[in-house]
Amino acid sequence: MADGRLVYEGRSDAQVQLRGFRVELGEVEAVLSRHDAVVDVAVVVRDERLIAYVVGDADQAELRAFAAERLPEYMVPSAVMTLEALPLTVNGKLDRKALPAPEFRAGAGRGPSTVQEEILCQVFAEVLGLPTVGVEDDFFALGGHSLLAVSLVEQLRSRGVSVSVRALFQTPTPAGLAATAGPAEVAVPPNLIPHDAELITPDMLPLVDLDEAELAQIIGQIPGGAANIADVYPLAPLQEGLFFHHLLQADGGGADAYVVPRVLQFDSRERLDDFLGALQRVVDRHDIYRTAIVWEQLREPVQVVVRRAELPVIEVAVDPENTDVADQLIAVAGSRMHIGRAPLIDVHIASQPGENGGWLALLRMHHLVQDHTTQDVLLEEMRAFLSGREESLPEPLPFRNFVAQARLGVTREEHEQYFTDLLGDVEETTAPYGLLDVHGDGSGVVRSHLRVDEEVGRRVRDVARSLGVSPASVFHLAWARVLATISGRDDVVFGTVLFGRMNAGAGADRVPGLFINTLPVRVQVDTVGVGNALEGVRNQLAELLVHEHAPLTLAQQASGIPNGSPLFTSLFNYRHGRRPQADAGADTDSTTQGISTLSMHEVTNYPVAVSVDDLESRFGLTVDAVGPVDGQAVCRLLHTCLDNLVSTLEDDPHGLLSAVDILDATEQNRLLEDWNDTGVEESGSTLPELFAAQVARTPGGVAVV
Repeated sequence: MADGRLVYEGRSDAQVQLRGFRVELGEVEAVLSRHDAVVDVAVVVRDERLIAYVVGDADQAELRAFAAERLPEYMVPSAVMTLEALPLTVNGKLDRKALPAPEFRAGAGRGPSTVQEEILCQVFAEVLGLPTVGVEDDFFALGGHSLLAVSLVEQLRSRGVSVSVRALFQTPTPAGLAATAGPAEVAVPPNLIPHDAELITPDMLPLVDLDEAELAQIIGQIPGGAANIADVYPLAPLQEGLFFHHLLQADGGGADAYVVPRVLQFDSRERLDDFLGALQRVVDRHDIYRTAIVWEQLREPVQVVVRRAELPVIEVAVDPENTDVADQLIAVAGSRMHIGRAPLIDVHIASQPGENGGWLALLRMHHLVQDHTTQDVLLEEMRAFLSGREESLPEPLPFRNFVAQARLGVTREEHEQYFTDLLGDVEETTAPYGLLDVHGDGSGVVRSHLRVDEEVGRRVRDVARSLGVSPASVFHLAWARVLATISGRDDVVFGTVLFGRMNAGAGADRVPGLFINTLPVRVQVDTVGVGNALEGVRNQLAELLVHEHAPLTLAQQASGIPNGSPLFTSLFNYRHGRRPQADAGADTDSTTQGISTLSMHEVTNYPVAVSVDDLESRFGLTVDAVGPVDGQAVCRLLHTCLDNLVSTLEDDPHGLLSAVDILDATEQNRLLEDWNDTGVEESGSTLPELFAAQVARTPGGVAVV
C-alpha cells in the first residue's frame, strides 16, 4: 500500500485492435490508476468499446476527462463502472467473466456538431433501423455488415456525402467518416450513340477503344445491325474470368459451368404466360439482360447492348411415358449457351402429363449477367410486374456505370503495386489435397452442408466484437489454418469472393449484373500469433475493398507463380443473409401463388469451394468439392478449427496459429488409432522364415526399393 492505496502493477498486458488502432489495455489501466480517487482498476473490451472498472469513489465523467487529458481519444474508455471490489478467481486473478456488462444505447455519446456529422448520424440510424445514432457509435458494433454497408454508402452518396469504403471499415463511426469524406466517384463518360442512330462510329463509344474494322465486325454480328445497338463497352473484371473459362470449356467440348438452370413449376399455362411476360418486361428494362458478348477478330472482348432482345421461349414435346419432365427439359436444353446473342437468358417449357394442366419451365441465365444480388433485383421486379405495381419501380440504371468505375477508378498501376507487394514472392500454388485443375466444368462436384453449433457461433460473434473485427475475418482465418494442413503449406493463398458493389457508383445496390469478383488472400500460418494473424486478415480484407475491381489475372501476373499455373485452387465465400421484410410474406403469396421452384443448380470450377452463410442468428457451412475430397470432412475440419481458434483468441491471443487444432475427437481417433491399427497375429515363425515363404510365393516380386 502507498498513501492508503493499492500500488498499481499493471493488470493487463493484452493488446487489442480498436477502430483501426492498437490499444495497450495496461497503459489505459496505468493512467486511470494515477487518479487519487481510484483504488484499483481493470480495463476490458466489450462490443468494440473500452470499459473501465474501478474501485473507489471517482465520478465517471471526471475519470473520462482525466483519461482524455493523458491518452489519445481512441484509448479513452467509453464507460466507467464503479465496483465495491474487482471480482477475482480462486487463484486471485481478475475474473473477467464476472465483470458486469454496461448497458449501451445507440446515440448515448455526443451529438453531431457539423452538417456532415448530422447527415451521417441520420443515415446510420436509418440503415441500422435504430431511432438515433451518436457520432462515436460504431457501424459494425451496432449490427452493420457488408450488405448494409452498400446501402449506407449509397444513401450517403444520394445526400451529397461521399465516403471511401476503406474509411468505413477502418473508422466506422460518424465522427471518423466526417473527417475522411472524400470526392465523389468517377465521372462516367456519357453514351454518345443517338437513340435513332443507324450509323455508329468509334468516337461514339468512349468506354472502349475500337477501330473502324473492329466496329464493323461487331455490327455484322448483331441482328438488326447498327440500328439495334444501344451501347458497346468492355467486360467487367469477373466477366473477363468467366469468359476465359467459357472459351476453355468450349474448346474442350465440356459443359459450361456458368449456365445456371432453375426448374419452375406452374399450376396453369396462364400462370406461365404471365411469368414469361413479366420476365420479358424485366429484360426490356435493363441493359445487362439485353447484352451479348462479342470477341472474334477483336483486340479484347466487348459487351454489346441491343435495343430489343426477344426472350427465347422453346416449347418441348416430351415423352408422355417418361414422367420426369424436368430431366427431359434439361437434356433438350443442353449445358451450354450461345453468349454471342442477347439475352443470355432462355426458357424451355413443357406441359406435365396428366389432367391437372400443370407446366414446367427450365429457366437458364448465364452467370456473365447475374450474381446473387441480381437475382434479388430480378425477383423483386418480377413481383412488381405480376402484381401491377410496375409504376413503383425506380428508373433503371445502366451497367456501363459500373464498368466505368471498374476501368477508370483505381489505376492498373495501383492494383499492380498492391498485389506485387502481397504476392511477389509466392512461387507455388496453394492446392488443397494437391488438386490443381481450375478449368473444370463443375461436373463431379458434390455439395456438403454443416450447421455451425449455436454456442460456437455466439462465441465467434462475441470475440469478433471484443477484438474490433467482423465474424468474416474470423472465418477467413479459420479457413487459412485448415487450408495450411490440407495443402501441406505454412504460407497459403486462397480466393475470396468480393461483393463488388462497394465502389460501383450510384445505385449499385439495385443494378442487375455481375458485380462480384474473386481476389487472393494470403496468410502465413507458421510463426504468427492468432491475434496478429486476425489483425492481418482484417487489414487485407479492408484493403481488398479498395482493389475490388482488379482483374484476378492481374493479381496472378503480379505473383511469382509460373505462367500457366493457378495462384490458388480453393475459393472462400462469406455471404450475408438478408433480413426478412415485415410484409414480404403477403406480397410473395399474392404474386407467386401457383409458382414453385423444383430445383436450382449452381456449380464451380474450383475443386474446393467453401461458403459461410451468416444468417444473423446462426452460421452455416457449405463445401463444394470434387471427388475424392470428402466435403463433409472439410466442413468438420473448419468447424473444429473455428471452435479452437475462438478459444485461443479468448485465452491466449499470442498463441501460434499453427498450434490451433483442426481435428475433433473422432478424426483424431481415426488418424491415430484406426489407421494405425496394423497389429497381426503372431505366426511363431522367424523373420527369415517369413521372408523365404514370401520369396516362394512371389519369386519375381521386388524385395526392397
